[in-house]
Amino acid sequence: MQKDKERVALISMVSSAALALGKFAIGFMTGSIGLISEGVHSSSDFVATLVTWWAVRVSGKPADDAHHYGYGKMESVAALFEVVLLLGAAGWIAFEALKRLFGEPHQIESAPIAIAVLVVSIIVDFWRVRALRRVAKATGSPALEADALHFLSDMLASGVVLVGMIFVTLGYWSADAMAALVVAVFIIAAAVKLGRQSFASLTDAAPEGASAAIAAAVVTVPNILAVERTRVRMAGATPFVDLLIAVSRALHLDRVAEVKSQVVRAVHAQLPNAEVTVETKARADDDESIETQVHVIAANRGAAIHRLTVQRVDARLSISLDIEVDADLSVDQAHAVASDLETAIRKELGNDTEIDTHIEPKAAEWLDGGEASSEDYRQIVGSLKQSAEQGGVVADVHNIRIRNTSIGLIVNFHCRLPPSMSVTEAHAAVDQLERAVRALHPNVGRVIGHAEPSIR
Repeated sequence: MQKDKERVALISMVSSAALALGKFAIGFMTGSIGLISEGVHSSSDFVATLVTWWAVRVSGKPADDAHHYGYGKMESVAALFEVVLLLGAAGWIAFEALKRLFGEPHQIESAPIAIAVLVVSIIVDFWRVRALRRVAKATGSPALEADALHFLSDMLASGVVLVGMIFVTLGYWSADAMAALVVAVFIIAAAVKLGRQSFASLTDAAPEGASAAIAAAVVTVPNILAVERTRVRMAGATPFVDLLIAVSRALHLDRVAEVKSQVVRAVHAQLPNAEVTVETKARADDDESIETQVHVIAANRGAAIHRLTVQRVDARLSISLDIEVDADLSVDQAHAVASDLETAIRKELGNDTEIDTHIEPKAAEWLDGGEASSEDYRQIVGSLKQSAEQGGVVADVHNIRIRNTSIGLIVNFHCRLPPSMSVTEAHAAVDQLERAVRALHPNVGRVIGHAEPSIR
């Protein structure tokens, strides 16, 4: 794409130089102020296209330590420079045309040659407008879009001068000067339009309708509660999009990262070459449950909780939970951790909330262990299977592993339960088996049972 931009800008520059030379030569030979004005216009075109070619080359450079957002705005600077040239050329053309119109009449020679030059100019400008617009649309280049608009005005202006030359051949000598004035008006109109576009880009004006379109696309991404801020600015052909989205505070960080990736893809569907920055703001869902609220509050304090129970006692809320603290904390320190969590829960759910916390020592994250002795293994396996048979619910105790650690023996096993049994009933049955083993073997520190559905 970058090579296409540079190639079409170079061809446009060479065409402007050839047209300027041709118009000046025939204009001075025939004495046509309209054609000379077109030569001045084409000369400004050459300078403008030279600057555009340079800007297109520079704008393609990647961001660096000095230009964190790249060099894209060089295209807008080039377009603004083009505006200055256009206004200067329009002023000179209008001045000479008024002198010719209100001064002594000036006879134009070889008008047919001048008409031929204008026809060639219109054909060349028509080709340039099509080529520049095609590449500008494909790359989003404001400099090439400015050139396309510029040469469209040139083509229309050349058409006006052509009409003036035809009237000159019919004996209406003032038509040439009047055509030059019309050319000046065309140039000024093009300059004003280009100036507005360039100024908007340089002052970070948002493209019309871009913010609303992006917000509408982003809000459809799952897990987004709201799009709170959308900012869009252009740096040359590259849009820079800054978004602030609200997500549920209960989302885990890896899910938040995935949501942000989906947002970037949604923006690229609207603006394929956009540079997107997504900032997230965590907030509570409107339908967030009390259980979720408590878990979020605990997580924000780094507290591990389980066995959370929420009750409604008349109009009062009652919460009980187990909180895990470091095993080496004193009772006073552990109580302070639990009290801090209780205070945070009451702050969000109400000061009249009844809260009971059961403090448990947190299991070590990493334990050095080894296989249990064959005697311990034999006895515990026997106890597991016997207790399962006595309970009459848990069946097929298998995959039994017993390891010796600093907190005692750790027993892991798998077992099977009726497939239709509820999770509550299954947990109670496995929990009963775990308690039975610990009661029979005081050296067992922990028992973990994994329930599986029975094979039908």
